[in-house]
Amino acid sequence: MFHFMRRGPRAFASKLALSVVALSTALASPVLAAGKTITAVMHSDLRIIDPIFTTAYITRDHGYMVYDTLLAPDSNFKIQPQMADWKISDDKLTYTFTLRDGLKWHDGAPVTAEDCVASLKRWAAVDGMGQKLMDFTASIEATDAKTITLKLKEPYGLVLDSIGKPSSRVAFMMPKRLAETPPDKQIPEQIGSGPFKFVQSEFQPGVKAVYVKNTDYVPRKEPSSWTSGGKLVKVDRVEWITMPDSQTAVNALQSGDIDFVENLPYDMLPLLEANKEITIEVSNKFGFQTLGRMNFLYPPFDNVKVRRAAFLAMNQKDVLDALIGNAKYQKVCGAFFVCDTPLATEIGAETLVKGNGMAEAKKALAESGYDGTPVVVMAPGDVTTLKAQPIVAAQLLREAGFKVDLQATDWQTVVSRRASQKPPKEGGWNMFFTNWVAADVSNPIANLSIGGQGKKGGWFGWAEDAKIEQLKDAFVRASSIDEQKKIAADIQTEAYEQVIYVPLGQYLLPSGWRKSLTGVLDGPATPLFWNIDKSE
Repeated sequence: MFHFMRRGPRAFASKLALSVVALSTALASPVLAAGKTITAVMHSDLRIIDPIFTTAYITRDHGYMVYDTLLAPDSNFKIQPQMADWKISDDKLTYTFTLRDGLKWHDGAPVTAEDCVASLKRWAAVDGMGQKLMDFTASIEATDAKTITLKLKEPYGLVLDSIGKPSSRVAFMMPKRLAETPPDKQIPEQIGSGPFKFVQSEFQPGVKAVYVKNTDYVPRKEPSSWTSGGKLVKVDRVEWITMPDSQTAVNALQSGDIDFVENLPYDMLPLLEANKEITIEVSNKFGFQTLGRMNFLYPPFDNVKVRRAAFLAMNQKDVLDALIGNAKYQKVCGAFFVCDTPLATEIGAETLVKGNGMAEAKKALAESGYDGTPVVVMAPGDVTTLKAQPIVAAQLLREAGFKVDLQATDWQTVVSRRASQKPPKEGGWNMFFTNWVAADVSNPIANLSIGGQGKKGGWFGWAEDAKIEQLKDAFVRASSIDEQKKIAADIQTEAYEQVIYVPLGQYLLPSGWRKSLTGVLDGPATPLFWNIDKSE
């Protein structure tokens, strides 16, 4: 069991005073906000604002504010038209998407099919489901200003699910001039067609991000449901206030200085539950999977025997107890594709879920040829749901015999640094930790970190595994759920043997908001700020 040191009262008071000053600075706007304003503390500071450049959820959340999608899922898991509807040819080889009327970019230009084709190509170059879709695609082109025609080499059942996927990376539409930016470079400006506009002049990384209502946005007529339906904006302005200290965020929520806090600290839930002015709910009922990812390019984790030793040292319960510490919100789970789903299996996960692999880890490390190379572990301290994992893992790795260089940082630095393929001694890394929403890991095609594509097109860590890629191809061609289950189990077996990544358990995340807010949506990609109204 792992514990964190409690702050002394004097240190806490000092930090709280500084945080209150920072809060007042963040809330002070150079322009008086007219009408209704929602102030929110998100799970992370926003720095990277290109939603195709990174899989970070704070950037995905920014994407949903500024951009729109061609398709989107509703609460019945059914893909619905969003910017476009579609027709499928009888032979299942041609998909024709037609843009709806009234779509404009934030600079006033009309949305065209050419813009959307360029956006789909940029997204598909780096997203796992997009990459697999392109493997089956013969051509995708704009056949007129409002029509996108996608032709397949052979029938592929995940076309709509891929384009309409709700979480990282989302197929957000942007103008062609921006979508032609290589996906490994960030776009130079934020012009979308979504329900909010990004206020670049007020963007202060580390302080706040500001969005205003897009008065030209024409919402769909259907009710809001997950990321589909009418994105009806009922407030004039949304401000994301950076507040890394959870105690300060909770105090601000209780005082009414903040309207919404995405991640509530578990140890403060009893206090908040007693406050009749605050609503506490788990918006994402499907939860999250937390995981550790190793860098396959450099020692020591370029050696599968060393990776296996590190894997054997891991213990899900220790991680979850430190991260969550509340049985109501945590679940030990060895399934790569999420527990309580059709593809769930515990194959290969025995030591991870039972926590009995340390003796075997020490033996495996001694036999692996490990030469004492320090393991550089990035440890962000500014995100509640990412603080514990690197600390616990570092302790377990040291116990197994590894030398560990635990480097304190913030999450946005991790997001930038994990994309670097430089050696650890030159600013690279050996291991980092992250969380996926269940929607992003529930099958082998959606699960970006299960890929084996290596340095070209692979996810951070750049695992190379031809067998996994072959099994994924077999999965999408499977004709029955039973066949898919068998292939998914084979993928999990290979993933554990090669230590593609280390699942460290599942958890639910409660959010809190003032009861002056109504219409807060649930779903697999929350929070969403359309449909929310605020009473004065």
